[in-house]
Amino acid sequence: MVVHIILYISNQKISTEFYRSVLEIAPSLDVPGMTEFELPGGTMLGLMPEKGIKSLLGETIPDPARGHSIPRAELYLEVDDASGYHKRVLDNGGKECSPLLVRDWGSKVAYSMDLDGHILAFSQKVQ
Repeated sequence: MVVHIILYISNQKISTEFYRSVLEIAPSLDVPGMTEFELPGGTMLGLMPEKGIKSLLGETIPDPARGHSIPRAELYLEVDDASGYHKRVLDNGGKECSPLLVRDWGSKVAYSMDLDGHILAFSQKVQ
């Protein structure tokens, strides 16, 4: 099984550059209407323009653009350098929600928001 997580975004080019810089990886697919990043472990992170999903599914769904900048999803990534990822989010125009702190569940986690309001959590084990 391969897991695809698809975030609906307002501007594909800008979001692609944001995630390329934050994740420090190039997209494995970048065509009009979809960008994909292959994450460690085989999970695919997709970026699809809000207009694209609305066009695909039409009136069966509310317009995702109406929820712009409202957190609608969280991407929680366990990494070796949570501070570095969090800093790259901020350096690329993302917003800090919570700095890197030791959380009740025993991990150090920093929370931020991408350019479209999706929550990004970068976690690392406490040593």
